[in-house]
Amino acid sequence: MAVRARTFGAMAEAYERFRPGYSVELFDLITAYAGRPHRTALEIGAGTGKATRLFARHGVAVTATEPDGAMLAELRKRLPSGVRTVRAAFEDLRPDETYGLVFAAAALHWTAPEGRWSRMAALLEPGGVFASFGGPIQLADPAVEEAVRAARAPYLESDGVPSPDGTPPDHAMQWPGTELRRSEWFTGVQQSVIERRLTMSASDYVGHLSTVSAYLMLPAGEREQVFGRILRVLPETVEIDADLTVHLARRRHTP
Repeated sequence: MAVRARTFGAMAEAYERFRPGYSVELFDLITAYAGRPHRTALEIGAGTGKATRLFARHGVAVTATEPDGAMLAELRKRLPSGVRTVRAAFEDLRPDETYGLVFAAAALHWTAPEGRWSRMAALLEPGGVFASFGGPIQLADPAVEEAVRAARAPYLESDGVPSPDGTPPDHAMQWPGTELRRSEWFTGVQQSVIERRLTMSASDYVGHLSTVSAYLMLPAGEREQVFGRILRVLPETVEIDADLTVHLARRRHTP
């Protein structure tokens, strides 16, 4: 996982172009859970700032942390007012200050599991909120999905990221909710789903795949071959299921 986590910088511009952003529905869900507006937030693995911009637009003073210099440079091109950026991995952050909200957008699974929740709690005010959100982007048409699976099969068995704790995909509570429920540091664990349906051109869908770590791990020549094979089996436009699974929890006042 650590090796895959270091692949994104080479595709920072494509990540910004092809990855979908986040809607106000997500902000409203997190704010409703908190029961009050957030003044300050720390973002883990901010990438190019897709989620950073959502929270900053709503008046939250965000400290966006990201270990990859190229991703951070892309974020800084569109830096909203009130955002501070720090080049650092989650494991290197020190709790010099605490925040009302700590959030991770499709990034938490890249963090090291050892001591994850005690480190997270140390960054939060007592009673503060932790939020993690993300989910796979999948072709809505099963026949198209099967054609793409067959096209990539000589190169990749799967392009997904397995659950970090092995939770089956049909389990009622998904990771990281499973870990949060076991943590002595957090309470009030909640899982919600925000439905998203997108339409993309075939070329934009392949552009999205170019930002997926499984493909980025392939040698450049094989990557180009598999993208060519996939493009040939796609219709001109594709429907995408891109539901967001949102996990929320509150930092206990005492563990």
